[in-house]
Amino acid sequence: MSNHHANYLTIEEIIALPTFQDVSISEDGQRVAYVRSTTDWDNNTYPQHVWIYDKHIDKNYPLTIGENESMQPCWSPDGQILAFLSPVDDGDKKIKQIFIQTNEETTAIQLSHANHNIYRFKWAPDGQGLFFTAKRPEPDKLKRRSEMYGDFTYVDQDFHFNALYFLDLEKGKQHAKILNKLPKDLREEACENGKDNKDKASTPLTELLDRYIYHFDISPDSKKVIFSSAPTPRFTDLLNMETYLLDLETDECAKLDITPLQAGPVLFSYDGSKICYSRYRQKKIYANVTLEIYDLKTKQTKQPALDIDENVFPVRWTTKGIHITWLERTNYITGLITEDGTLTPLADPADIVITHPSITSDGKHTAYVKATSQTAAEVFLDNQQLTKQYMFYEGKTKSKKEIISWQTEDGLEIEGILSKPADYDDTKTYPLVLAVHGGPTGISLATPTTNRYQPIEQFIEKGFLVLEPNYRGSAGYGEAFRAANFRQLGLGDYKDIISGVDLLIDSKIADPEKVGILGWSQGGYISAFCATYSNRFKAISVGAGISNWMTYYVNTDITHFTRYYLGDTPWNDEKIYRNTSPMTYINNASTPTLIQHGEKDPRVPVPNAYELYRGLKDVGVETELVIFKDMLHGSDKPGIHRAILKQNLDWFAYHILDEQPDEGQVY
Repeated sequence: MSNHHANYLTIEEIIALPTFQDVSISEDGQRVAYVRSTTDWDNNTYPQHVWIYDKHIDKNYPLTIGENESMQPCWSPDGQILAFLSPVDDGDKKIKQIFIQTNEETTAIQLSHANHNIYRFKWAPDGQGLFFTAKRPEPDKLKRRSEMYGDFTYVDQDFHFNALYFLDLEKGKQHAKILNKLPKDLREEACENGKDNKDKASTPLTELLDRYIYHFDISPDSKKVIFSSAPTPRFTDLLNMETYLLDLETDECAKLDITPLQAGPVLFSYDGSKICYSRYRQKKIYANVTLEIYDLKTKQTKQPALDIDENVFPVRWTTKGIHITWLERTNYITGLITEDGTLTPLADPADIVITHPSITSDGKHTAYVKATSQTAAEVFLDNQQLTKQYMFYEGKTKSKKEIISWQTEDGLEIEGILSKPADYDDTKTYPLVLAVHGGPTGISLATPTTNRYQPIEQFIEKGFLVLEPNYRGSAGYGEAFRAANFRQLGLGDYKDIISGVDLLIDSKIADPEKVGILGWSQGGYISAFCATYSNRFKAISVGAGISNWMTYYVNTDITHFTRYYLGDTPWNDEKIYRNTSPMTYINNASTPTLIQHGEKDPRVPVPNAYELYRGLKDVGVETELVIFKDMLHGSDKPGIHRAILKQNLDWFAYHILDEQPDEGQVY
């Protein structure tokens, strides 16, 4: 059916595409550090390495190579030192510690010796050290308890909080020098003589506070720290965040009088008189997250970005305004907004996806990762492209992507990304697969395929069209659209996707007898809903999907999610939980269904997979269940991604195209 001379990327080539993240620009705008994540098939990992671009020599070079990984690069305020995290052997596990690379030293120095992984860190603006968050030491009573009885947990009571620490640059360097002069046995001894000796350079700042810290920033004079924190580390407490101001000179820690609906970073203004942060405009998970400014003296707040009907997140407060990012339909945009609401986009907002932006404090230089519908994601400094990701696509056929839109019966306008073969012929009808994103506040973009769960390019190569619908609830289309699936999960989603299918069938583009659907997470739920609610599909794949909202509600780590979307608990409103659950319609099921699920998924726990599998089996529908050992809600292993993609490709090729799986099948 399709052109067999076409040379699309294979499953293995898609998985092996490097990705970029954690971009950091030096204050003079001359150097950019970024993380390049690659694929190591032999170790079944995605190793991360910091790369540096230096404008003076116009070159990119890696900071680490091989199994020595690095991530989260961050330049010192004077631009002379690059700090980053790197995993270090600590007995049987690896712990991420802070390293620095200076212009004078040829090798990086390990600066921190924390007992637990360091999550986030930032330089003090005076350059004297770094602030970081890490798990605080386990309480003695918990240690004693497990020694006496063994390990058990009081659910919703035994919390392991993190804390904020200050790492002194000079002390850290001195300690590193001493350690470097010692032979290995004495070095280990020096590190093992109690916590005191282990991290001489770090001072705990909030170990006595029972709060879980998410975001923090340091005042320009390096004398105060602002942090947003939740009462527990549970996801359900994310909507109960509060902001604290810590005075480093007096050790006073005061809670600020701010509505506790924060989401995302908290930042000091460049003069230290104000802070800004993102916050939900109302206590609903699908409500807009807007930018709010809080004056530390007057305690007044204002929201300068109300004209943007989407989630707005601040990146940095520069002297020219606050650097923010937001979504507009299928475009990720970045810009500067002043306190009075004047907005200046930093790039043409049409056909652009900008991620991981970084900006200098004067607002003059930016670095970011940018992709368009025609070009792969590359790292840029101002308008100069630094990387050569496009080389992986050279000599390859790419699917043609276009954004189409249609109306549902209840009047919503839905957009979707339609991928067509390079040799698309408008006189033919094609088999069709719907690839549904998760979230539900995720989004499908018109950029070149990098999907590691749905084999989009391989479907195209086999002669399918692929439609990725941005169904109600998707990000990018404003608050009303995100709220449109309130108490409409499944039912509303079905209207949105099936009206897209109808459009393609009515236009004689798609073959009504050859339609399939697959998705992961919320996309897996929508696929599961289609499996039992509808007989329109020829084959279905459910990845990490919800099959029963009641089972889900009591097992997931984000219980509040269900309450916000369905409006109540199952004990108060059993009917809405029944109406929106795929299992309710199980006796109606008729479509062959592949189910893929992680054994240890905390977000969509595995009972959801077994329930759907057992139900389909009992009603006599062809089904296969694949459980991925030790996997959480998604995989971080290229081998598992390869299996997921191959299983999906084989399933649809067999059930829709009648192709027998080849010898390389993953069964």
